[in-house]
Amino acid sequence: MNKFLVYFFLICFSFSDSKSEDDKEVYKHLNLFGEAFEKIKNNYVEEVSSKELVEAAIEGMLGSLDPHSTFLNTDELNELKVQTKGEFGGLGIEVTLENGFVKVISPIDDTPASRAGILAGDLITHLDDEPVLGMTLSEAVTLMRGKAGSKIKLTVNREENKTLQIVITRAVIELKAVKAKIQNNIGYIRVSSFNQKVDTQIIKAISKFKKNNKIIGYVLDLRNNPGGLLDQAVNVTDIFLDRGEIVSTRGRFERDGSRFNAIKTDLTDGLPLVVLINQGSASASEIVAGALQDHKRAIIMGTKSFGKGSVQTILPSGENVALKLTTAKYYTPLGRSIQKTGIDPDILVEQAELKKLSESASPSRKEADLRGAIDNDQGSSKNNEKDTSSKKKSDDSSNDYQLSRAFDLILALDLANNKYKQ
Repeated sequence: MNKFLVYFFLICFSFSDSKSEDDKEVYKHLNLFGEAFEKIKNNYVEEVSSKELVEAAIEGMLGSLDPHSTFLNTDELNELKVQTKGEFGGLGIEVTLENGFVKVISPIDDTPASRAGILAGDLITHLDDEPVLGMTLSEAVTLMRGKAGSKIKLTVNREENKTLQIVITRAVIELKAVKAKIQNNIGYIRVSSFNQKVDTQIIKAISKFKKNNKIIGYVLDLRNNPGGLLDQAVNVTDIFLDRGEIVSTRGRFERDGSRFNAIKTDLTDGLPLVVLINQGSASASEIVAGALQDHKRAIIMGTKSFGKGSVQTILPSGENVALKLTTAKYYTPLGRSIQKTGIDPDILVEQAELKKLSESASPSRKEADLRGAIDNDQGSSKNNEKDTSSKKKSDDSSNDYQLSRAFDLILALDLANNKYKQ
């Protein structure tokens, strides 16, 4: 058994011929693993298959490296393929492992998790009353997955030691990665994840904006966007740039590095651009925000991003299984690594809830209210009031403080530009 395992691991990992101290010790360590494997097989209180033990060993090996490296069995690998195509089953949250608990990077828009009130930064401590502590991330995610229509209870620890019990009904998650609309002649583009064809959806939205409206600027909303495909992050950034580097990656060896540059023209014609980020903006979202910030192409608004500056590669290993392994770190055009630091917004805007004060609470009088006030010979005050009211926002963006500030900034920039042209 021991000789078989040594042979197995030598084939799988293809050790180099270098004569470092670690290489000299490799056979000793593999022999130790073989002994442990055999003792577990023969003495554990319950029978465990060889497959389960080997996969658990690989999972533990990868889990000891960083929170994002993991072993993908056949089911997980197939689900990953489906997820990148825009559809998967589950709750609709992007998670990582932190201090033994499952931490929510961000809930995905219009999913059971977002509708149930799960927030970025929440710590999931129990799943159906089973403690998460001691589980691998893969095990916890497997428990959260399930048949559409089935329910699961999450115990969530929120800020200020607030504990919540949240019951969520699982569903088939169909990712609508891009939502676009026009408000006050501003093109609003919401990107909830970077799965396949996100770039083409954004290009179609911008083309539609240009045909039907006079656009004065754009808001790119990347809040609670957990990331996704690197090539999509590059392609989306390229939409807003004429030239220059977008992102570079650096691996363990110099030959593993790569650079990605803009190759298209700016499809938004250089109009003002505001990018919204928050704690739930991670990975690919940070590539986009960091590049546009370094090139001074956009104003980054909101709160500091998540800070995931590493690249994971899917490495097939064996039959229908793979290793999801961190193989590089990425850097913004100015050479900044945002690993564990995040992207700092140019304008810090915390999310807030605003309430309009009742005018009756603080009554005031205007010139028009005074008896005998002289009329305005250029038009009635009623007409002026009518013009002002017609400019009020007609949708619910005023309920989103950060988004409202982004729109205000675009309007202010347009107003300033028009005044300078006069």
